[in-house]
Amino acid sequence: MRPAFLTSLLGHTEQRFRRPRLASKILLSLLACLLPATGLAQSPVDDQAERDQQSLGNSAPFMNQSAMGIGINALHLPRASKTGNDDLDTSDNLLGTMGGLRTWLYKYGITFDMEDVEELWGNTSGGAPSTMDAHSGKGSGPSYDAITAPTLTVDLEKLIGLKGGIFTISGLQTRGRSITQDHLANYNPVSSYEADRSTRLFELWYRQLFFNGKLGIKIGQQNLESEFMLTEYGGLFLNSNFGWPMAPSVNLYSGGPSWPLSSPALRVRYHLTHAWTLLAAVADDNPPGSRYNAFNIQNGGNAADPTNQVTHDGSGTRFNTGTGALLIGELHYTLNRQPEDLSDATKDPGLPGIYKLGGFYDTANFPDYRYNTHDQLMGKNGGSPRWDRGNWMVYGVIDQMVWRPSYKSDRSLGLFARATGNGGDRNLVSFAADAGLNLKAPFLSRPNDTFGVGWGIGRSSSGWRQYNRNAGNLIPGNENHLEVTYQAEVQPWLVIQPDFQEIWNPMGGKADPRYPSPRRRIGNETVLGLHTSVTF
Repeated sequence: MRPAFLTSLLGHTEQRFRRPRLASKILLSLLACLLPATGLAQSPVDDQAERDQQSLGNSAPFMNQSAMGIGINALHLPRASKTGNDDLDTSDNLLGTMGGLRTWLYKYGITFDMEDVEELWGNTSGGAPSTMDAHSGKGSGPSYDAITAPTLTVDLEKLIGLKGGIFTISGLQTRGRSITQDHLANYNPVSSYEADRSTRLFELWYRQLFFNGKLGIKIGQQNLESEFMLTEYGGLFLNSNFGWPMAPSVNLYSGGPSWPLSSPALRVRYHLTHAWTLLAAVADDNPPGSRYNAFNIQNGGNAADPTNQVTHDGSGTRFNTGTGALLIGELHYTLNRQPEDLSDATKDPGLPGIYKLGGFYDTANFPDYRYNTHDQLMGKNGGSPRWDRGNWMVYGVIDQMVWRPSYKSDRSLGLFARATGNGGDRNLVSFAADAGLNLKAPFLSRPNDTFGVGWGIGRSSSGWRQYNRNAGNLIPGNENHLEVTYQAEVQPWLVIQPDFQEIWNPMGGKADPRYPSPRRRIGNETVLGLHTSVTF
């Protein structure tokens, strides 16, 4: 799920998955005709997110929950076997070869996969009812959400001989209710899978590799959450803050081009050296093209669609290009990149780590939390907010393994940390950070299980605090959350993940709408969840 209440998966590290994507047939024809063969990659090498995942060896979580349908190795896409033969391995698909259909399609470079996620959540304390029944409803209760994500991928080298070319199309069918919208009123949803109900196109793009995979260009409808601001170890956790971070989720229009939304975008990835990689993209900043963001101060939002996901574009086919441009870039440094198969290694490659430094700039206009159109204090005088040009954010990400008994052991301990910072006058959150640890293979008999503890904080911005101070409201502060989770591989195609979360000071201390006095804040929340994921 995403914006002020919204933002999904990974895979077995020792297995190579292809997560290709799609673009336009016109562009494909032009590339085939115009590009010299020597400039193309010699094989459809894995793209950046997959390379980062593999660089951590077998220490990353079996399933990455950071972004449904696009997370590193998230969908367990059918892949070639490691026997040296070009045979299809469907051992982690419930339906196997689908009566031979998958095997036949694979001969022509076509793969089809589908993931289904079901979740049940409940908060046993704290929280608040939705605005629809604020004075009569309860602040706690159960909630169910689910999603089905089909993906079709084509390897153009197999299909027409175009090396390094891949295109994909994927969709989402989201259903159920968001417990965060109904009961919690947090900055971030407790689950990355919470989304407004819809059946929609997700991604549609084409990717071409050049110079033996050193340069990769991707164009089309994209979800930037799949590659930017990622923490691989943080992908274990279900709280959406550990995927697309809290600040862009609540500050950008509808959360920006992050799950379950995508935007027309151009992404460039270049491997400077074996250790250094540059990643950059330009995308439309506002997938549904909403005029306002989701918060009352901005005089916007739709009560039936509080996260602004479906109001203007419920089908995902608007391909909006009429709002601002989001310019984003990252520099990656990989420490002790692990070999593809550690069982073949003859010496210890060292403890792996990935370090990222990045930032973005949004060219759109954003409502000011402090001043109205007459340059008066809006919290005191009311009126419409003044529009400020542009928005920015900087961030850093660390994923580092800190211990394993031996380099061929399944057991390891990994730490992650991420921090974001941005201006405070036109944003709801000005600083956020998250950190945690993962213990892979806590039991020797279960090498693909992972236990994790994660923590995050979001600081209400100076503009939001000033608005409430001038209006005589409760002044918001920090929201903190703690998550304890255990991801269990029951079958290669089935993952079950029980989850516990505690949220302190929801939305920085928002007033509870059930009480006439505006001085009573929403209580701290204890949330329990059960997540299942099936790969068909």
